[in-house]
Amino acid sequence: MLDLTHVRTVLSEHYDLTPSADLVDEMQEIYARMDRVVTPPDFAIYAPYIKAVNALKKKRNAVILGHNYMTPEIFHGVSDFVGDSLQLAMKASDVEADVIVQAGVHFMAETSKILSPEKTVLMPDIEAGCSLAESITADGIDEMRAKYPGAPVVSYVNTTAEVKAASDICCTSSNAVQIVNAMDSDTVIMTPDQYLAQNVANESHKNVVYWPGSCIVHEQYTAQDLRDFREWNPGTKLIAHPECTPEVVAEADFSGSTSGILKYVTDQKPEKAMLITECSMASNIADELPEVEFVGPCNMCPYMKKITLEKILYVLHTMEGQVEVDPEVAEKARHSVQAMIDLSRKLGL
Repeated sequence: MLDLTHVRTVLSEHYDLTPSADLVDEMQEIYARMDRVVTPPDFAIYAPYIKAVNALKKKRNAVILGHNYMTPEIFHGVSDFVGDSLQLAMKASDVEADVIVQAGVHFMAETSKILSPEKTVLMPDIEAGCSLAESITADGIDEMRAKYPGAPVVSYVNTTAEVKAASDICCTSSNAVQIVNAMDSDTVIMTPDQYLAQNVANESHKNVVYWPGSCIVHEQYTAQDLRDFREWNPGTKLIAHPECTPEVVAEADFSGSTSGILKYVTDQKPEKAMLITECSMASNIADELPEVEFVGPCNMCPYMKKITLEKILYVLHTMEGQVEVDPEVAEKARHSVQAMIDLSRKLGL
């Protein structure tokens, strides 16, 4: 666990992190990307960290991969590449840098290390885990294989390296249906997200069986929540992530991965939209779509929110928080992740 008192002591000895109105003026181009959701006083606090991180990235030949669920000051302020799990996995496999800082959760950092073993991968907070990834182990994969002999295992990228290594191929929410349909078997095992698997089954001609895991953010939403909101605020487009229950997905106007949600909102530009997913998603696209009014609810991922500008600066400064994966496990996991990337590219996803 990071000792924040120690972190702040170290940073204060090397950087001037005093809130600065002058820096706000100097960094207007960066601030313009988030000024709809970040107040000027808050940006004055963030600005010294953003300046320090961006300067240190050049010194370290580092890039920051920012997931769509990062807070705006990270997403817009310091991330070199942003996207969903598939987009970041692809970028990790070909990015030209010596150091990758994973602004996301631990399984994403493992994936970057698996795909770029020669690079240093830094995790700003090693405790930024994932309830979904922690819901299954390699033993769970063995259990499913024994129950459904011969069926291929498609594991969500929201899994540990050990689980990826025990699987045949990975998937993300943006390519899950296509990956499952491409398997050479009538029955396909999906792990660990039961709701993603059920939503895939509703769109696939395969017999999809699944492990009973779920995401603590998306499982909180109910179909009644959506019906109540629609009655209270008619005309709002309700847009759900497929980690939500099938009942929620059925009640929504559109369902898609984080990249799919972004494309839908960008193309359709509804007057009002409610994103049934982690709430930083709406904050991060609000400034790009001023014609769209984003309304509640807001369920935050406690793991994603462990990543802060302060912690990013600290690990870049100290080079602590390096992520390692056992080489034998990494080799097997790399096969599953690369199989997903190759198939996704072949299918034009």
